[in-house]
Amino acid sequence: MGHLDHAALGWLTPLLSYVMACTGAALGLRCTVRALGATGRSRRNWLVTAASAIGTGIWTMHFVAMLGFSVSGTGIRYDVPLTILSLLVAMVVVCAGVFAVGYSRDRTRALFLGGLTTGLGVASMHYLGMAAVRLHGDVTYDPLLVGLSVLIAVVAATAALWAALNIKSPVAVTIASLIMGAAVSSMHYTGMFAVAVDVTPSDEVLPGATAMQFIFPLAVGLGSYLFLTSAFVALSPTTGEREASTAAQRSAESVAG
Repeated sequence: MGHLDHAALGWLTPLLSYVMACTGAALGLRCTVRALGATGRSRRNWLVTAASAIGTGIWTMHFVAMLGFSVSGTGIRYDVPLTILSLLVAMVVVCAGVFAVGYSRDRTRALFLGGLTTGLGVASMHYLGMAAVRLHGDVTYDPLLVGLSVLIAVVAATAALWAALNIKSPVAVTIASLIMGAAVSSMHYTGMFAVAVDVTPSDEVLPGATAMQFIFPLAVGLGSYLFLTSAFVALSPTTGEREASTAAQRSAESVAG
């Protein structure tokens, strides 16, 4: 049985992955707040941005954390198509949950269905990502911990959607994002603690790409997207600010006229 280390690089990967989860959550919540105050194409665009932010944050959190994952007695590589598929799954399911909340008239029903769908999607992303791992040996899972990780994912997703509907102020969004980041990280590490590896020593070259060849550059790219989009959202005016600006402009024009 190989020894598993979930923080082979020290506290760097757990801390950085938590920051990624919080950033994605904060951006997603702010975009959802903007969406609920908008209509038509603007609402759709804000919801798409919210879904991409949350999905990207969750996926980046997972694979930044995986940079610190090692197993004694074997190297680790990643199946590229499966890894990309896990990213697409995260995007699609989060988009479904966010749109359900953004457009449904029955918010309670949408919250339940959206939270369940998104939570199961997040869990699917995690275990698809784990299925992409290539190593010398057999990977097994503790069913109880797997079930607990899925439950945490559903609860975290439901809480995130509830926060998107009910939390408006920037301070409250920040606090909610910190809590959501902790929930996503807890789901990830609960799922990782469910893993056991029976190592089979071998000199064969493992298929796939190493973490530094593929995961690291992709995570950096997606992380940059999160931070740049966060800056854009922070600098763009809210619906209330635009309405106030328009009213002030009309008032000035009427006075001048």
